[in-house]
Amino acid sequence: MSLADRDSNLDRVVLRTAGLARQVSSPEGPLTILDDINLEIRAGETVALVGPSGAGKTTLLALLAGLDQPSSGRVWLCGEDLTQLDEDGRARLRGKRVGFVFQSFHLVPSLTALENVMLPLELAGAPQAATSAREVLAAVGLGQRLAHYPKQLSGGEKQRVAIARAFVTHPEVLFADEPTGNLDTASGERIAELLFGLNRQAGTTLVLVTHERSLADRCDRVLEIIGGRMQA
Repeated sequence: MSLADRDSNLDRVVLRTAGLARQVSSPEGPLTILDDINLEIRAGETVALVGPSGAGKTTLLALLAGLDQPSSGRVWLCGEDLTQLDEDGRARLRGKRVGFVFQSFHLVPSLTALENVMLPLELAGAPQAATSAREVLAAVGLGQRLAHYPKQLSGGEKQRVAIARAFVTHPEVLFADEPTGNLDTASGERIAELLFGLNRQAGTTLVLVTHERSLADRCDRVLEIIGGRMQA
């Protein structure tokens, strides 16, 4: 992506919330996890969500991706109001526009690396799924590990497969929840380099939850959440 394309892209808001809140029931009564979250994230931005454990970061990520529903407020993803879509509609939108990278990898243990990366393409009915999966696995340095199952891969290799699976559909928005949280320091640094490198090449909007300040500092913006509220 050229600088001109990136600057033009940054004029387009791909994620927006208004008065977003999430409450759950507890033995002591209603518990507020998020309260009055208002944000805008523009195309091509990299944004880190930081804060102490229990602050609501992962809950916010789930709401932004349409994996959970707010108690009140609204979320717009790629121009569509998630709060006006049913579960199937949100799933279709995610399939077309969104990629995920999780701390625990979320690979299917009975599928090879190649098959794991092919899976979202096959679910979307995309042609030449195997060819596309091979190309992106080669790009993450796993071109020789296509037939290996997750149990045969190291933690860093599993996360490379997960990153390949996230990018293979060319998502507009990539959500990453503690992507280096299960890795040693050296492996985590290599995964961070890979994630941000691929993200720059693709011009994807990256929303990242992390406890690691070094990872957050790679992002264009850092948003801090404390006690369920966005800090000024």
